[in-house]
Amino acid sequence: MNISRRAFSKSLLLASLGCAAGQWPTSRAQAAAPSIEAGTGFIDVHTHIGTYTDPKKNLSPEALISWMDEFEVEKSVVLPLTSPESTKYLQTTESVLAAAKDHPDRLIPFCSVDPRTTHAGSVKALTGMIQGWVDQGAKGFGEHKVGLNFDDPLMMRVYEACQEVGIPLLFHIDNIRGKDVPGLKRLENALKTFPELNFIGHGPGWWASISGGLDQKSLGGYPKSKVEPGGAIDDLMSRYPNIYGDLSAGSGANSISRDMEFGTEFLIRRQDRIMFGTDYLAPGQHVPQFELFEKLVLPDEVRSKICRENAIKLLKLS
Repeated sequence: MNISRRAFSKSLLLASLGCAAGQWPTSRAQAAAPSIEAGTGFIDVHTHIGTYTDPKKNLSPEALISWMDEFEVEKSVVLPLTSPESTKYLQTTESVLAAAKDHPDRLIPFCSVDPRTTHAGSVKALTGMIQGWVDQGAKGFGEHKVGLNFDDPLMMRVYEACQEVGIPLLFHIDNIRGKDVPGLKRLENALKTFPELNFIGHGPGWWASISGGLDQKSLGGYPKSKVEPGGAIDDLMSRYPNIYGDLSAGSGANSISRDMEFGTEFLIRRQDRIMFGTDYLAPGQHVPQFELFEKLVLPDEVRSKICRENAIKLLKLS
């Protein structure tokens, strides 16, 4: 019997979730139905709404949900962007909270504030601000995408406040935002300083570090070579239980597809701390994660953990 990779991938995830065949939408018309069967779709830990860089490509909450329906995404985390280095058009926490209030069954809000904001400078002030957003429904902090060293004292205040409030923090690392060095020593400093804070890794610098043998330039790029031994991600995950990975964006997909044998083994090895994400932020955007998951051959329980269960557990969605 002939079956497309996409249909086969869907059947694998359905099987891992204990769902009967045929419950997953198989066409745009079906996907546009009012809702997706609970427990049958991806949970995407990384999306945005609003405008990123192109004012002609504004993504409304309704457009995001339409895209989610098309690609069998049951729920999406929506991340504000509040630092000038993160986007041309800032996306506020208030806009994210409002969108989630309008679509509580589909959108999961995070909160964010730039650590250089004058009136949020102290840990006490930051804690009060973040707690106020959590009281309105925020489940985490991020996208933390700031033009400072990852362990700059101002950044460390944010981490301390998030640990105090008790929510995870999703960060971006490259050579411009959340700046680090090969081996991610600045990230490690934060991990050991705030052991009760769950960090979620994202961005070129984070995902390039799946491999050893990196130079500083590599932390800002998308290496295509085979993975070399000694990657910082595996090392940090082996020693710190409070670090997770977000597979979103080109950097996340590239980290696995650049060396599918290593990538598959990595996902199996770190199955409890890797989460599906896309970084969908503009209408018509190509998202490589769906193609990647069609190609990956993973045990059902691993696929289910990565595609939804880890996010449910970490974000306390049930």
